[in-house]
Amino acid sequence: MSDNAKIIVDKFSAFYNQAEVLRQIELSIYSKERLAIIGPANSGKSTFLRSLNRLNDLHFHFSHSGKIIFDEKDIYDNTVDVPSLRRRIGMVYAVPAPLPCSIYDNVAYGPKVSGIKSRSKLDELVEFGLKKAVLWDEVKDRLKEPAMNLSGGQQQRMCLARVLALQPEVLLLDEPCSGLDPISTAKIEDAMLELKSSYAVVLVTNNTKQAARASDRTAFFLMGQLIELSRTDELFTNPADERTEAYITGQFG
Repeated sequence: MSDNAKIIVDKFSAFYNQAEVLRQIELSIYSKERLAIIGPANSGKSTFLRSLNRLNDLHFHFSHSGKIIFDEKDIYDNTVDVPSLRRRIGMVYAVPAPLPCSIYDNVAYGPKVSGIKSRSKLDELVEFGLKKAVLWDEVKDRLKEPAMNLSGGQQQRMCLARVLALQPEVLLLDEPCSGLDPISTAKIEDAMLELKSSYAVVLVTNNTKQAARASDRTAFFLMGQLIELSRTDELFTNPADERTEAYITGQFG
């Protein structure tokens, strides 16, 4: 990989109630790549993802050490505008959470909150987000319908479109296909492949087969530690650590 990292994680540790849940994580995240994070339950995957845009700040007993550098600045610096950071590093969660309004208003919500009032600009961003999320062709004639009318897979892609309408630089996906059928999962993975041409995409998944299909590099976390990070094809065919091999071959997890 190039040295031109989008995010640099430097000896980052995370704590809840002083219990260490991430230990001295060091890695870089690059534009135009899909980085998968795999590991068993309680390995720190979601905590790591939420650390990248400071969502862990919402937990009263969260603390950290080390740095996460984004645009040459530590995101935990006191001068960082956290709402702006979260627009630039957007997150899609495991369970879709459509707002109780139309498909259009769901996708336009973020841009409206950020101050965009022009209808033509909102139209442009809604179409942009839905196209990038591979949903436009399915809903372009239904934009005034309630978002709750969409299927679960469509709702998840709409939530992805809602994040993309804010034109972020990094996308964080926390098990976005965990409740979806294979067809919907394939559409999310197709969207990820297209999105990597413009974004850094970080995917947390409990599905090792998905990581093998839908990432360029894979990081294996275990008990809060980064055990191994390499090109996905290398990690799945010739892992350097026996713990990685044991996990991906289903011996635990």
